Amino acid sequence: MERIRAVLIDIDGVLTVSWKPLPGTVAAMERARAAGLRLALVTNNTSRTRAAIAARLADVGFPVGVEDVLSAPAATAAYLREHCPGARCLLLGSGDVRDDLSGITLVDDGDADVVVLGGAGPEFTYEALNRVFHQLRRGARLVAMHRNLYWRTEGGLDLDTGAYIEGLEKAARTKAEVTGKPAPAFFESALAHLGVDASEALMVGDDIEADVLAAQRSGIVGVLVRTGKYLPDTHHAASGTPDHVLDSFADLPDLLITPPASP
Repeated sequence: MERIRAVLIDIDGVLTVSWKPLPGTVAAMERARAAGLRLALVTNNTSRTRAAIAARLADVGFPVGVEDVLSAPAATAAYLREHCPGARCLLLGSGDVRDDLSGITLVDDGDADVVVLGGAGPEFTYEALNRVFHQLRRGARLVAMHRNLYWRTEGGLDLDTGAYIEGLEKAARTKAEVTGKPAPAFFESALAHLGVDASEALMVGDDIEADVLAAQRSGIVGVLVRTGKYLPDTHHAASGTPDHVLDSFADLPDLLITPPASP
């Protein structure tokens, strides 16, 4: 493994579960910072703004600021500004991330040019999904911040947007344009933000497909952790093999940081 200068880190299931730090993760991030590694928190969380995510993590001890957080909503805004300028966008998602969707025209009534799906939650009612279906049938584009099937909470695995996307794509005979992980552009943006080449970066995640193998396809070293939504059967049935597998993010410094030689 070439010298790693930067680490891309998923949040949910890697650093925290239900925003509570997993054992040893705060100390591990502090060690990574002290070793001079550049860090970026790359998250598909779509219920909080970048500022809210950074504040929540800082409150529980992580040494992070808003500039360290790269989120799917912010990536979605950049994608829409480039590929759908001036489009009328219907947003369906749980939580309020409108502050991260600067420059995007969001509509509540009438026809939309683009349907934007964030994270699933109580807002994904039959009425709301049927409205999305009708918009897609009349020609609206489908843009998804991610297509995760589930995520880990204190109560176990909860269903996420990917399960709904599968049905909408088949029913409306369309294909979602994904802007967060595992989209290659998302990883490219993270590398540009950190100022490193892919060969100098490492991605840590609990989702073997969207986090780890997607990063590896972009030339980034992939590390799968056995926390969060990690499941052995998903690991064994995956489309590829992670470069490294660790029990926890807490073990990452030992993988990357060479201890000083004995005098």
